[in-house]
Amino acid sequence: MQTDLVAQAEPKQSIIHTRYGFITVIGVLLILTILSAGAAVSFGQVDIPVSQSYRILLHHITGIQIGDIQELTSGSFVDIIWKIRFPRVLMALFIGAGLTLCGTIMQAAVQNPLADPYILGISSGASLGATFAILIGFGSMGLLGQTGVAFWAFAGAVGASLLVLILASAGGKMTSVKLVLAGMVINALCTAFANFIVYFANNAEGIKTVTFWTMGSLAAASWDKLPLISIAVVLAIFFFLMQFRVLNAMLLGDEAAVTLGIHLGAFRKAYMIITALITGVMVASCGMIGFVGLIIPHLVRGLVGSDHRRLLPASILFGAIFLIWTDVIARTVVPNVELPIGIITALIGAPMFMYMLIKKGYAFGGKS
Repeated sequence: MQTDLVAQAEPKQSIIHTRYGFITVIGVLLILTILSAGAAVSFGQVDIPVSQSYRILLHHITGIQIGDIQELTSGSFVDIIWKIRFPRVLMALFIGAGLTLCGTIMQAAVQNPLADPYILGISSGASLGATFAILIGFGSMGLLGQTGVAFWAFAGAVGASLLVLILASAGGKMTSVKLVLAGMVINALCTAFANFIVYFANNAEGIKTVTFWTMGSLAAASWDKLPLISIAVVLAIFFFLMQFRVLNAMLLGDEAAVTLGIHLGAFRKAYMIITALITGVMVASCGMIGFVGLIIPHLVRGLVGSDHRRLLPASILFGAIFLIWTDVIARTVVPNVELPIGIITALIGAPMFMYMLIKKGYAFGGKS
């Protein structure tokens, strides 16, 4: 019964209808993800031949030697690729996959095609935490050391999300509408406090740092920061891939879900908490990167449909590829200058979203 209902909810502009076609799409996206991760390390202020980048990565990952051993193990190119760019590319891969995953879950959980990973006030809460750490001076004090900003950003993101959940649950059952409204309230409140701190701060360098952080950047990516993000994102991916039936039921609304024997309230709350935690980890590591979790699910939904059994894996891979190349643009489009990646995602995402709105190609669960 649920399969029939989901089929009825499929957007009309879905292109891939067959199982073979979907497998082909996933295979192509996997290959593109691997090729993108290898090629992206070649671009930057110092250009490196793509073939040499692949050979260096292949040797470091698998031990396979193709060419001169000295070129593969030592030299400036090896240091640039393995110590600087490859951790950054992997960070972009996991952040892109994670933001897209959270955006897809949010859009289903709140039944709102405009939902993204920051709908629960996560961005404003993280911004408030980071602003507090940078401008008040806790970012480099105490036992936290240099991780202070990330800690306070994560604390702010999770705290804001919990406030939204509490506010949305007050006075009765939590609903998707109450979640969105509560998120707007907490977002405005955190933004006001952050602006208050900035207004009275007498720290020009700190204000510049806050501004850069709020626009997102992968410049601080390193090998020691990857384990937490990668583990969190991978665990979330495996968990939500097994939840496609509940997510499909959410598209049909609470009344239809009841007929299927699914208590959406409990699932919705659990999904919100998990996505808030995952987004908090990502925001604490690279700042706010907008439009990824909003745009990518829409694009992929038009390709494979609304069934989350197909939508989730395709969106995750597409999001990873998108952010890898967006980061390449951010660090190469202006010579000798690195732009915050959030600027690039907004410049790409906003026109795309306007196009979808005009063409009404943003159908969500059969609604347009």
